[in-house]
Amino acid sequence: MDTKPATHLRRVDPERNMARFYRLSMTPSLFGDTCVMREWGRIGGFGRIRIDIYENPEDAFAAHAAIAHAKRRRGYEDVIVDEQP
Repeated sequence: MDTKPATHLRRVDPERNMARFYRLSMTPSLFGDTCVMREWGRIGGFGRIRIDIYENPEDAFAAHAAIAHAKRRRGYEDVIVDEQP
């Protein structure tokens, strides 16, 4: 299965005291399914996690794209993450 890199989003609005993050990633499960993992919460704090399981990778890719698109419509912006070895 091809894995899609994690999507890191954030929404910051100082006037509303808002500093949120949203992270999406895809991983294979132990049983051959594909998991879309969502993590969200306040920046600097502990967040929540939700894992959705899809039987085929195409459905997981579509769900990942739809969730990311919906979050961007709500004002979340992509975060550039430097990958350090």
